[in-house]
Amino acid sequence: MQVLFSLVLKYRYKVLDTGVLRTVDESLDSLCSWKKFEILEKNIQPDHVHIVLSFPPKLSVSWVVGYLKGKSAIKVFNRHEKMKRRYWGRHFWAQGYCVSTIGLNDEMICKYVPWQQERDKRMDQLTMLDT
Repeated sequence: MQVLFSLVLKYRYKVLDTGVLRTVDESLDSLCSWKKFEILEKNIQPDHVHIVLSFPPKLSVSWVVGYLKGKSAIKVFNRHEKMKRRYWGRHFWAQGYCVSTIGLNDEMICKYVPWQQERDKRMDQLTMLDT
């Protein structure tokens, strides 16, 4: 089963800077390889993550999302003490997720993920010019 996930950080804080971003990236990679999920595309923004993932259909989407969010949050809190103060209660990810199964348009969806990052960069540059 191929699925596009969008995971958002709690309060939409833009904390995925180089250190935390690297931890989230590494943890998603290692968790997926350990469970033999295939990452088709991944895009990590300062306040959210898009990931196109292929996993066995015997697993439920909610289990996969819960697994990735839970284990990656634990790794972030263990490596970055400052996150424990910002996210009291150890809730790193927002509740819920956005998911879309991929059928015939899988190539288009995989192109969307990096395109979205480029669009955000252009929007940020336009915002800087307006101020």
